[in-house]
Amino acid sequence: MAIVEMRKLSVYSSKKNRKATLEFLQEIGAMEIDALDAKDTSFEIPFERMDTSGERIRFQKIADEIDYVIGILSKYDKTKKPLLNLENTQISISEFREIEKDRRKLYSKVKDVLDLEHEIYESKATITRKQNKIATLSPWSKLDIPLNSEKTKSTKIFIGTFPETLKEDQLYAIATEGLEEPIPVITEILYNENQITNVCVIATNNVADKVEENMRSKGYSKLPFLSHRIPDAAIEKRRNDIVDEEKKIEEAEKKIETYAEYIPKFKIAADYFRTRSEKYRVLGTLPQSDKVFFIQGWVESDQAEGIAKILEEKYDAVVEIEQDDEAAPIKLKNNHFSEASEGVLESYGLPTHGRVDPTTVMSLFYVFFFGMMLSDAGYGIVMSLVCGIVLLKYKRIESGLNKMLRLFFWCGLSTAFWGFMYGGFFGDAIDVIAHTFFGVPESTQVLKPIWFAPLDNPMRLLIYCMLFGLIHLYAGLAMKGYEYLKNKDIVGFISDIISWYMFITGLVMMLVPSNIFASIAGKQIVFSPAMVTLSKVLTIGGVVIILLMSGRANKNWGLRIALGAYDIYGVTGWLSDVLSYSRLLALGLATGVIANVINMMASMNGKGVVGVIIFVVVFILGHTLNILINLLGAYVHTNRLQYVEFFGKFYDGGGKPFTPFKTINRYVEIKED
Repeated sequence: MAIVEMRKLSVYSSKKNRKATLEFLQEIGAMEIDALDAKDTSFEIPFERMDTSGERIRFQKIADEIDYVIGILSKYDKTKKPLLNLENTQISISEFREIEKDRRKLYSKVKDVLDLEHEIYESKATITRKQNKIATLSPWSKLDIPLNSEKTKSTKIFIGTFPETLKEDQLYAIATEGLEEPIPVITEILYNENQITNVCVIATNNVADKVEENMRSKGYSKLPFLSHRIPDAAIEKRRNDIVDEEKKIEEAEKKIETYAEYIPKFKIAADYFRTRSEKYRVLGTLPQSDKVFFIQGWVESDQAEGIAKILEEKYDAVVEIEQDDEAAPIKLKNNHFSEASEGVLESYGLPTHGRVDPTTVMSLFYVFFFGMMLSDAGYGIVMSLVCGIVLLKYKRIESGLNKMLRLFFWCGLSTAFWGFMYGGFFGDAIDVIAHTFFGVPESTQVLKPIWFAPLDNPMRLLIYCMLFGLIHLYAGLAMKGYEYLKNKDIVGFISDIISWYMFITGLVMMLVPSNIFASIAGKQIVFSPAMVTLSKVLTIGGVVIILLMSGRANKNWGLRIALGAYDIYGVTGWLSDVLSYSRLLALGLATGVIANVINMMASMNGKGVVGVIIFVVVFILGHTLNILINLLGAYVHTNRLQYVEFFGKFYDGGGKPFTPFKTINRYVEIKED
């Protein structure tokens, strides 16, 4: 529950040490480098910035090309791969240096693969064009003369289409209309489908014009493409071309397959070029002159002296260490349990320096509420087992994924706890199996809840949900009070914190013995006269303090009281917030009801081999779907309770995350010496 202290390092050094200094800082990955204005007048000598965009883009492009080639080669890779690949491959520094030395040769192989892939794309595009041409020629395949045939010495040939479906006699009637016997015309329908008719009409020269006029009057249009080949011959030619292109593709793929052995080296090279691109990005932000350069950035306070010493001794630099909390980036430091919830907080926004880090308190409520929402012991055990096995098997998982898995591990334990409290283990699976397959009487409950079953008494659980919600909101208000006390603002602590504790607590104490609460709880609670008096004193005292002190920044008492009255109206927000915790009941009931329905459906076929098989299949599929759906629901709504209700009482975020300058490793990581 802390924010790591940061120190600002200002580094001046000779330009000859620039490359080595940057490589050292990138290798240790402990310093966030600020992008400074090179024209800053505070510098005693004129600085300029290098334009490194060309090199940065070039190296990034190479890295992207290698990534693409790795993707191409992955389908040819015959090496055995793990079911889950959650860790980067570890390599030695000597392996990395070898790839660095051979980077140009490796990149030439990358270009070879890209060229082969381009050949494949060209061949595939050619095949598509040939196939389209075949599709175009196929309706003319009955024609036994070239498609560009137009005439002979004594005849004219009409090859074209009508925009309607015609029969042979209809075509002949259209072509010969108005001609006298004997009619020197031959007609043939080549293709007829989808309101299109392909035709070939041959007429002697003396009637050809009349025949063409007749056909055009009925929508005839000339063939829109020409070919000097007979259609069947043209189709056969293109089929042969397709076979040739497919052979080219096969040959290119065989050549590509030979490069699959370079995948491990390509991965190292991709990370190398990506890291170089990042180095040039930072280099382009550094103010520098002809002889010196300047770096300014942030490191953790406990590392500042050590890094400064190395820079001074090894790289002949002058280093200044300063403290500037307002501008410093944010890095959180929490215990192993709470650290798992940092991703939830980061999604909302990091705290700023001087503000409280709510991660520890939030993590406790987060795990608690998540378990209440999913609330099935079987589901919780499955969650924790899966997450635990992955965490044990993969020790070097990326930090964000590691935290998420740890969070769901703890949430799984909480879910299992609440499941046993409510008596849910894959719904009522224990009871259903006992009754269906082992002859246990229906009246016997095998797995009994440790606390109570929400399905039997939902209103009781609703009351507890609102109680837990009120505690959560009180914790949020306490966090705000902690900040007041930290800043020694006693007046603010009393006016904005104690007053609301008094007001809300008094209202709750007045509500508990009321008929409204009794109708919900199913039980009338009676307070002693002293408790009733105390509830009124707390309520009135809280109202008076809020009314008089909430607007204390204004000296005008009329405006001050008006602002205080408006703040008192904010109690409706508290009511809304408390009611929001009814989602703990709703999601818990939804999980249990759906699970019970799945068990009922699974057991409908009773005993016997068929019944057992159906039960197992329905049970596995149904509960898998249920856990996935309700897992998502629990995650979303638990986040909402933190972001809206809890953080709404004290937290506004706004901190800038600490992003150190480091190597960018997508595939590999170098083993520590």
